[in-house]
Amino acid sequence: MTYVIDRYPCEESPRLGAMILDPTPESVPRARRWFRKFIAPYNPACSVDDCTLMISELVTNAILYGRSEGEWRVRVEWFRDATSLRVEVHNPGFPASVRLRRPDAEDAHGRGLLLVDSIAESWHSGPSRFGGTVVAFVMADAWPL
Repeated sequence: MTYVIDRYPCEESPRLGAMILDPTPESVPRARRWFRKFIAPYNPACSVDDCTLMISELVTNAILYGRSEGEWRVRVEWFRDATSLRVEVHNPGFPASVRLRRPDAEDAHGRGLLLVDSIAESWHSGPSRFGGTVVAFVMADAWPL
């Protein structure tokens, strides 16, 4: 089962939306669809296609590398920070295991963070406030001043 939460901003938070996804392959296209739907009313100037590509990569990584003893979910949140859009993907994996790879041409995997690194203004990973790991990217100039 997949859950969507917080489709509308609250007054005291810059969060524009969030979703909680099952750690299954079906959640990757669902995350893309829901992000498109829920970011549309905010009319960002940055490329929504680029954002959905990066979300797809990060949710895929979260599903592949998230680890937990019990049942767990992938959490995606997006925020407006002044003129920038910040997207965070949380999972119960280990922050130290997130690293940018430079795969060989014949490698079938390992390009997700490389894509994020080449498209986003910036990105980072570290401990999640929910426990586990967060990987986030920022798209600059998503809204005018």
